[in-house]
Amino acid sequence: MVFETLTVTIEDGIGKLTLNQPQKLNPLGTNTLQEIAEATEWFDQQNASVVIISGEGRAFSAGFDLREFASGNQEGRNGAALGKQMADSIENMKAVAIAAVHGHCVGGGVVLAGACDLRIAATNTIFSIPEVDLGIPLAWGGIPRLVREIGPAMTRELVMTCRPFSAEEAKSIGFVNRVVDQEELEQESIDMASSIKQRPQAVIQTTKRQVQSAAEDLASTQNEWIGEVLITAAGQDKEAKESAQKYLKGKNENK
Repeated sequence: MVFETLTVTIEDGIGKLTLNQPQKLNPLGTNTLQEIAEATEWFDQQNASVVIISGEGRAFSAGFDLREFASGNQEGRNGAALGKQMADSIENMKAVAIAAVHGHCVGGGVVLAGACDLRIAATNTIFSIPEVDLGIPLAWGGIPRLVREIGPAMTRELVMTCRPFSAEEAKSIGFVNRVVDQEELEQESIDMASSIKQRPQAVIQTTKRQVQSAAEDLASTQNEWIGEVLITAAGQDKEAKESAQKYLKGKNENK
C-alpha cells in the first residue's frame, strides 16, 4: 500500500505503519490523518493481527500541522473532524495497535499514541500537550482517552499546565507499558507484537473489545463533538492563530 506521508507494510500478520515526514517531525496534517484512517482499513482487509505504529527520524510526531491551523483555511478546520476519525480508526482497527514512541510526541501525537492498545516509549521520549498554550482545547477524543489511561487529576494537570513529561513519568502514571533504550525500541515492539500474534486470535479479539467497551463506559469519546466545535471556532480566532504562529516560530528557532 503506497501513501504520501506514511510507510505501510505487513509481514506474517504483523503490520507496520510509520509516519514518514522526518524532516518536518512527522506532523499530523489533514492528508496524514486521512491516510492513517485509510491504512487501518487496509490492515483490516489484510487480516493483520498486530500493527506497530512509529515515526521516522528523530520524533514520533510533532502533532497536528499548525501551519494549517495558523492559516485559518479549510484544511485546518477539517483537521478537527479528521483527527477524531483518525483516533477512532486506530482504536476500532481489528488488529492490536502498538505505539513505538521516541523523541518528541506532541499534542495530536499523544492522542495517536493514546488511541493505540499498547505503548512502548524510548528513554529519550518527551511528551507534551501544548494546546491550551495555543488557545485551543485538546480534541480528537484526547481528553476521554487520557482520563481512561491516567485518570482525571493527571489529565487536568498535564493538559492545563502544558508541561512536558518524560517516558519514565508516562510509565509511572500508566500512559505507557514499557520504557526501553532507543536502540531497543524497534525490537521490543516486534517482540511484543510476535507474542500477541502467537496467542489465539479469537480470544485476543474478544479481549480487545472487552477492554474497549469497558474504557468507553469509563470515559466515552462520543460527546467529543463539543471539543470539535470549540477547536473549529478557535481555528477562526485571531488570537488562537497568532498563538499558533508564535509557537511555530519558536519551534523553528529551536531546531
